[in-house]
Amino acid sequence: MDQAEEDVLAHMTFPKDHRAKIHSTNPLERVNGEIGIFPNEDAIPRLVGAVLLEQNDEWAVQRARYMTLETIASLGDNSSLSLPSLAG
Repeated sequence: MDQAEEDVLAHMTFPKDHRAKIHSTNPLERVNGEIGIFPNEDAIPRLVGAVLLEQNDEWAVQRARYMTLETIASLGDNSSLSLPSLAG
């Protein structure tokens, strides 16, 4: 456990508001569950793309629930990040 401390606590280097959102793999597990079993190899890119587009749309609408590009921009080198405007 001592050897893995840095990896286990890596999420603590992010801003406090982000920690609860990245400390678990639940969002990734949900996406993997929605993708499921593929009927054939040609269906893989279409199904994965559709699921990820739907997830992106859901996250964009629920800005209070997930991290936004604005809140993570300070963590990277690119300070010109912004979210696209949502049609309303």
